[in-house]
Amino acid sequence: MKLLVIGSGGREHALAWRLAKTPGLVKVFVAPGNAGTARENGLQNVPLSSPQELADFAQRENVRLTVVGPEAPLAAGIVNLFRARGLTIFGPTREAAQLESSKDFAKRFMLRHNIPTARFASFSERAAAHAYVDEQGAPIVVKADGLAAGKGVVVASNLAEAHAAIDQMLPPAELEATRDGSVARVVIEEFLDGEEASFIVMVDGRNVLPLASSQDHKRIGDGDTGPNTGGMGAYSPAPVVTPEVHARAMREIILPTVRGMAADGIPYTGFLYAGLMVGRDGSVKTVEFNCRLGDPETQPIMMRLQSDLLNLLEHAVAGRLNLVEASWDRRVALGVVLAAANYPAAPRTGDPISGLPGNSNDSHVFHAGTSEKTDGRIMTAGGRVLCVTTLAENVRQAQKRAYDLITRIHFDGMQYRRDIGHRAASR
Repeated sequence: MKLLVIGSGGREHALAWRLAKTPGLVKVFVAPGNAGTARENGLQNVPLSSPQELADFAQRENVRLTVVGPEAPLAAGIVNLFRARGLTIFGPTREAAQLESSKDFAKRFMLRHNIPTARFASFSERAAAHAYVDEQGAPIVVKADGLAAGKGVVVASNLAEAHAAIDQMLPPAELEATRDGSVARVVIEEFLDGEEASFIVMVDGRNVLPLASSQDHKRIGDGDTGPNTGGMGAYSPAPVVTPEVHARAMREIILPTVRGMAADGIPYTGFLYAGLMVGRDGSVKTVEFNCRLGDPETQPIMMRLQSDLLNLLEHAVAGRLNLVEASWDRRVALGVVLAAANYPAAPRTGDPISGLPGNSNDSHVFHAGTSEKTDGRIMTAGGRVLCVTTLAENVRQAQKRAYDLITRIHFDGMQYRRDIGHRAASR
C-alpha cells in the first residue's frame, strides 16, 4: 500500500508521520518533503511539485490515496486534475477552495447563508478603501483577498496602520490597468473582540467529523505582539472551545457551510478549518476559512490522534464519515515553532541546524523549512523551520518539556515565542 502527501511543511511532516503508523502500510511518499521527512522511518521524499507530475507519479506508483497539505495546489485545481484521471485524493476542488483562496468569496458566501462573521466591505481601488476606513474608524482589520500564507492580515489599531496596509495590498490607480488581468482586492472588516480558536473538521461533501480543538499563536512576539505570521505555535485541546462553544460552532458555522456549499453546486470535501472568534458571552463568529489543516495546529492534533488516520481518510473519500469516530489522547499536546532570522518579513535561509534531539512517544520535532546537504548537514530553508511538539498531562508540563528540548537546538538567528499556551496555562 502506498500513500502520497503533497507539501513540504510541518503540517505535511506530521500528516505523513501519522499515516506511516498505519498497520501494513508499505510507504508514504512526501512531495517534495523536507529534511525531517527524508529521515523519518516509512517516508520517502519525491522531488515533485507540479500537479501534472504529481498525478503522473500517483498513477505510475499505484498510489492508493493522496492527501494535499498546503492551500496553493488546492487553489490551482489539483483535486480536479486527480479526479479527472480517476485518482483518489482528499481535498476540496478549485471551486470549493475559494473559501480560502478568495476572502471576498468567503465573506459573500457567509452573508448569503447567514453564517456569523464580521461586517465587511471589499475594495479594488485605493481611494474607496481609504475613504471606508476613515468612515469606520479603528481598530479595524485589513485582509488581502488572495492567498498570503497566513500573513495577509493586518489588525490595525489606528487609522495610520490601516491606510498603510491598504497601500501595501492594493496597487496605485495608475498601475491597475497594467496588471496581468487579475484584480487585487482587499476585504476590510470590523474588529472582533474575543478569543480565537481553530476549529478543524473533515468533510465528505455531506457528513462532518470534527477533529480535536486547538489554538494558534499568530503574532511573532510574546504577549501576542508584532506582525502576523503563519503561526508561531499551537496547542490542543483549546479550553475556550467548551462543549457549548463546540455545539454552537457545529450548528451555526460548520454545518451551514457544508450545506451551503452543496446548495451552491460546489460540494465541499477535505479538511475545513474555521477560525473562530469566541465572545465573552460564548457566541461564535467566523474569522476566516482555510481549505486545509492548519499549520502549526496539525502537529499537536496529530500527536493526540489515536485513531488510524488512513481509516478516517478512506471513510471520507467514500462519503461515509458518518460511520466513523476519532479517538484522542486525553493529554495536552503543545508545539513551539522555531523561526528563521528576519521572519516573517524576509526570512534568512542557509543556516546550519545543530542539537536536534531524538524523538520519543511524547515528543517529536517536526520539520518545516529545512533541507539536507549531501554531507548530512541540516540547514534552514524557510521562515518557519521546526516545530517542537510535546505531550504531557497539562499545558504547563507540555510547555516545560518543549522549552527544555529547545535549549538543545541552535541555528543562527533562531527566534521563537516563550509563551505558547499562555491563555490555557492561565486558566
